[in-house]
Amino acid sequence: MNVKRYIPNLLTLGNLLCGTIATIFAIKGDFFATAILVMVGILFDFFDGFAARILKVQGELGKQLDSLADMVTSGVVPGIVMMQLLVEAFDVDAVGYFGVDSYGTTGSNLPYLGLILTLGAAYRLAKFNIDERQLDSFIGVPTPAMSLFVISLPLIVQFDKESFLVSLISNQYFLLLITVLFTYLMNAEIPLFSLKFKNFSFKDNVIKYVFLLLSVLLIVALKIAAVPAIILAYVVLSMVNNSDKKLSSK
Repeated sequence: MNVKRYIPNLLTLGNLLCGTIATIFAIKGDFFATAILVMVGILFDFFDGFAARILKVQGELGKQLDSLADMVTSGVVPGIVMMQLLVEAFDVDAVGYFGVDSYGTTGSNLPYLGLILTLGAAYRLAKFNIDERQLDSFIGVPTPAMSLFVISLPLIVQFDKESFLVSLISNQYFLLLITVLFTYLMNAEIPLFSLKFKNFSFKDNVIKYVFLLLSVLLIVALKIAAVPAIILAYVVLSMVNNSDKKLSSK
């Protein structure tokens, strides 16, 4: 019995377990616990692929299982978090049964729009599994990056009350814009660099080192608010990198 071939899948299941528990906390509105579980799940997601490569046990089962786990941790959870933020932003009592909760309180169906993120994540993950171009880099924003962006929003409101972002996060139009924007970015034909290092030379990894340095500076300066800034910086730097490659190839 080859035990090592089960190790990456066990790590993937760890991701799925974290995502499932995070879903429960997201529904309850405990966004700190939700964020911790999502981050641990994303760590499992990183190490399952790393373990599969090191142990040389990559396979189709692991690939499919990985996407199924990501669908929960980085698809269902951020959709629910966005829905909860929209409940607050629209100042409604509940979303309940399509606008009326179990006590008959009138609510609104509009917060359900946050679940568009979940649908966008599902579409991206399905495409990723059949797209052979995304072996060493990404096309479109990865679902974990979207998830980290979304779960950071309620934490900014909770722990960084002086941030200028707090008023934005309380605005329903801003939240709907984020929902539509990331649904598009996850599925857009935008090449994004991977943080995997084939070697550590500065010349071959300039964009990665710039991104890592910028990330550290943003964390020091902005604390929790650095998370969405880092995700946006990742997208912008990727687009700049793409432009440089096009210019150098002419």
